[in-house]
Amino acid sequence: MITTHDTDRTPLADEAVEPGKIPWYRNMAIQMLVALVAGSAVGALLPQFASDLSPLSAAFMKLIKALVGLVIFLTIVQGIANIGKGANVGRLGLRAIIYFEVLTTLAMAMGLLVSRLFEPGAGMNIDYHTLNTNAISSFVATAEHRTTVSWLLSIIPDTFLSAFINGNLLPILLMAVMFGMALLKMGERASSLVDMMEKMSEAVFGMVGMVMKFAPLAVFGAIGYTIGNYGLASMVPLLKFLVLFYACCVVFIALVLGSVCLYTRVSLCRLIMYLRVEILLAFGTASSEAVLPNIMKKLVEGGVKKHVVGFVIPAGFSFNLDGSSMYFVMAIMFVAQACNVPLTLSQELSMILVFMLTSKGIAGVAGAGFVTLAATLQMFPQIPLAGIVLLLGIDRFMDAMRTVTNIIGNAVATLTLAKMEGALDYQMLNKVLQTSPK
Repeated sequence: MITTHDTDRTPLADEAVEPGKIPWYRNMAIQMLVALVAGSAVGALLPQFASDLSPLSAAFMKLIKALVGLVIFLTIVQGIANIGKGANVGRLGLRAIIYFEVLTTLAMAMGLLVSRLFEPGAGMNIDYHTLNTNAISSFVATAEHRTTVSWLLSIIPDTFLSAFINGNLLPILLMAVMFGMALLKMGERASSLVDMMEKMSEAVFGMVGMVMKFAPLAVFGAIGYTIGNYGLASMVPLLKFLVLFYACCVVFIALVLGSVCLYTRVSLCRLIMYLRVEILLAFGTASSEAVLPNIMKKLVEGGVKKHVVGFVIPAGFSFNLDGSSMYFVMAIMFVAQACNVPLTLSQELSMILVFMLTSKGIAGVAGAGFVTLAATLQMFPQIPLAGIVLLLGIDRFMDAMRTVTNIIGNAVATLTLAKMEGALDYQMLNKVLQTSPK
């Protein structure tokens, strides 16, 4: 159960909020940093050995993915069942959609502006006819079958149980909202069922706490495998693009999300420190799913009502991808510049409009970044589809930063929408933020 009582908090939460009360070597944030450094060193010095480390992160991710769907379902159902007024769900949903679209559009606009100003792909003079496209054939095949209609139909599961099987969060979100609304209409008759689901939620979060103990090993394996497999020298021609994207994400977090935090009356720096363990894990594994349950728990502990957390975080996981949206625009601009393909301003703006549709719901798609890029490039035939092969070597490192940006963006979105709904306890929030180091 997601709860604000100290007795129900997991060891991970205690380590993140009050690290001074435990030995430094047991602090999860320190363990993550050590894992990042050690994994990088092993990948650079022992690449063949490091290339065999991927099962460490794969096993961790399989355990987390096995629990994420159940966590989201139980949290949303409890939140809606206890909300009191069903009309609030619709109002929250409308506000969330507007917020998501505004923020992701700003992220794409910033990515477009930076790409036009700095032209990271200029000078590469790539002859795309010579590129090996075998590495992206699976992504292209997936993209050919990805349409707006098929995506909308994929939200509706074949059966109730199949919503939890295919790894897509949107069917789970749909079933949870419907089930929660049904319990809300039942009123007091559903109280025993809601109580039982709260106990189930408490048990599931206990399982999440067990899995999180292995997070540093997952980070060590993921970073070691990436550097060992691709190497550092192979990424030199793409270093400018990598650095530019990281800088763009930092500026977006500081300026755009920082401005939103001023409206919400929340310190962005303290919020980041409060979520530092989850941010490090997201960077190491390049996966939002790995930190989704714990971020939901921490936001509830920070004074956000359950129904807001239960709705905004899972929805934002599919619709509020600030870092991913920025990357998609910059990636296509990079490919066009590298292959010496000029784009007009109208073509670039239409690209943003297309991405507003094609980027939704990508979280549950394997190779989501390349699927979305391939799907969008097919709508712009003047840009060579084979050009995205250039990005394979650095995509893992790009994915790490865009995941971190997505995580911080969704945390800020949850607090902001909670303020709009009058569902944010500032006293609780200030208490947990003040316990984090400056």
